[in-house]
Amino acid sequence: MRSEDVQEKDEKVSRRDFLTISALATGALALLGIVAGVFRFFKSDASYEEARSFKIGKPENFPVGTFRNIADKKVFIVSDDAGVYAISSVCTHLGCLVYETDTGFQCPCHGSKYNQVGKVISGPAPRGLPWYEITQDVDGSLVVDSSREVPAGTKNRFS
Repeated sequence: MRSEDVQEKDEKVSRRDFLTISALATGALALLGIVAGVFRFFKSDASYEEARSFKIGKPENFPVGTFRNIADKKVFIVSDDAGVYAISSVCTHLGCLVYETDTGFQCPCHGSKYNQVGKVISGPAPRGLPWYEITQDVDGSLVVDSSREVPAGTKNRFS
């Protein structure tokens, strides 16, 4: 017998060794799955998101002619002779924040232009800026609910 044949025979893994290694590897993977499941058990599935309803102040803070950009809420609050209304400041094209111009609003990203009531004048925006519901809370504060759209042109009078 050549020395190479002896060495080759020694390097082969026997069936018993192969089954033992496979059983140990399977057991280790099962144990790892159990440990991962235990850690996952302690992690909450709840996800918290910012409230979409927020107070903007008393009606007397919005006299006729008021235009206010509440940047952190991504909404414009406008007050005119017909009432108070809230328009989203998020472009309906790709979600950039629009800014006020002399003729309405404009998106800096792709140039969509909106008139003063948020209707699309030009650009790639598929639809006008959404209007949000405004209600009055029991303490008299105005509340904007950005999860509830109202038809464009919906203006509210509050006392």
